[in-house]
Amino acid sequence: MATGKRSHIWTLLILLLVAIIVTGGVVAWSRYSPGEPIVIQSPPGTSTNENLNSIYIAGAVAAPGLYPLRQGDSLPSLIGAAGGPTSEADLGRLRLYVPPAGEGTGPQKIDLNRADVWLLKALDGVGDALAERIVAYRQQNGPFRNINELTRVPGIGPAVLEKIKDRITVSE
Repeated sequence: MATGKRSHIWTLLILLLVAIIVTGGVVAWSRYSPGEPIVIQSPPGTSTNENLNSIYIAGAVAAPGLYPLRQGDSLPSLIGAAGGPTSEADLGRLRLYVPPAGEGTGPQKIDLNRADVWLLKALDGVGDALAERIVAYRQQNGPFRNINELTRVPGIGPAVLEKIKDRITVSE
């Protein structure tokens, strides 16, 4: 009889452990989000017929931007030129985009949550002091959730935001 009780207890324990493992797996899977893709495209104003000498690399790379393109460059070398993939990079979703002739692409947008002072200064009406305040605000308050939050930075009002809103973006 004692052996039957032990067997029953072990069975219940095993079932409980299986339930815990399955629940943990479901919770882990529900929190999974794929990484950000890396996008490589020809810069604005170029077509497939032109001699490309630079390429725009964005997405989950350390330093998105425009990089020189030389004959023989490989995708790994181009991604390396952009500082390499970030920890959020999903290299399985790598996209290479070459627009058809005549298709225009908009200007490169500056990510308020990743840009350094030197890059923010490229925005019209943003100098050293204002760029430093944007970075300081981001460090103190966390990432911007939308571009309108930029008006919370001292010195940036609706007029400045209106002037630069087409040149900025925010990432998560």
